[in-house]
Amino acid sequence: MLALTDHDDLDGLSPARAAAEELGMAFVNGVEISIEWETLQIHILGFAFDSADPVLNDGLATIRSGRIERARRMSAALEKVGIAGAFEGAMRYAANPSLVSRAHFGRYLVENGVCKDLRSVFESYLVPGRPGYVDHRWATLADAVRWILGAGGIAAVAHPGRYKLSRAEMRRFLGDFKALGGQAIEVMSGSHTQEHVEVFGRLAREYDFLASRGSDFHGPGESYVDLGKLAPLPDGLKPVWQMF
Repeated sequence: MLALTDHDDLDGLSPARAAAEELGMAFVNGVEISIEWETLQIHILGFAFDSADPVLNDGLATIRSGRIERARRMSAALEKVGIAGAFEGAMRYAANPSLVSRAHFGRYLVENGVCKDLRSVFESYLVPGRPGYVDHRWATLADAVRWILGAGGIAAVAHPGRYKLSRAEMRRFLGDFKALGGQAIEVMSGSHTQEHVEVFGRLAREYDFLASRGSDFHGPGESYVDLGKLAPLPDGLKPVWQMF
């Protein structure tokens, strides 16, 4: 079984479904929605929804238009520290210009020898407090969960180990998510340590969440784990795919 969860876009679902069917694999509609919770950017996954739902599609279109605006401001910020042409450079890597992201800027900076790899680009330029970072207002947590549930899907928290939240803040966030109708949490992620797996496995049980498993794969050589190489879920968790 395979789910594709592109950021804020559904255009890849049809070709991915066709490819999965050719290989005899079950395919599940997915998306990863960029949201803001208490000034922190968080990603919410949606699974098994109606990809033609108009409210979901309109919401994602609004997010995508904001991505292009942010990209232009990022390019201007990088130009102030001597890095020219970043907008055009990032766009060369974005197959869909409306989905231009920090990763596309990162690839351009690596290509031009500014940094050796994507991780160092983010650490030096593209995270809060660094010269190429530009704040942006995304959808709200309530928006994302409402869009997903309204389209008949299941909402899950993506890679929770990546968020700079204290234990109390994480519990408050998960409480808000569950109260809005959120049903699942990504326990296994390509970016999670073994400690993360144990912590979020416990929280999945405590909050009675379904557990998901995702590679967080963005491309060869740019991801923590290649497709199909992620370890299975720990025993005792309820997998989200039992609902598909």
